[in-house]
Amino acid sequence: MNDTLTIPAAAWWRHRWPWLLMLGPAVVLVAGGYTSYLAYSRQDALVVGDYYKRGKAINQDLRRDRAASALGLHLALRHDAGAGLLSGRIAGTGHAAPAGTLQLHLAHATQPEKDIRLLLQPDRDGHFSVKLAQLERSRWTVLLEDEQRAWRLEGHWEWPRQRELWIEAE
Repeated sequence: MNDTLTIPAAAWWRHRWPWLLMLGPAVVLVAGGYTSYLAYSRQDALVVGDYYKRGKAINQDLRRDRAASALGLHLALRHDAGAGLLSGRIAGTGHAAPAGTLQLHLAHATQPEKDIRLLLQPDRDGHFSVKLAQLERSRWTVLLEDEQRAWRLEGHWEWPRQRELWIEAE
């Protein structure tokens, strides 16, 4: 007598190997779909449409840098998150602090909608303080200029790694 026990073959979906083999392509499809969603739903913030005009404006910006250097300007900034204040001092070597209203632009590294523009009114010694409730953890480009845009100071601030910022005209 030949008694053989025959076990019926299980359907393919009951084995784990086909599922394991399909897992890789499934993950790639989901990741590709998410990447496509990000590409089509967000605007490219770093691409400038008028790059030629921007390039020509570089010489004008260099003239403003040289004007700040001739005045010997330097800027010290400090943000107190607890008090919600941005304070600092603008001064020049051998010159009085710039008079009038100054414009401070804090440009977010990657998201222009998070840029911050502040108007500063320094006292006779160049000290100023302005309310700034929150400063996001990021690398900020700091640009300080006068109302006439005759000079500018520019630097980078990695908040909160750098608690204070010092920018000096070169």
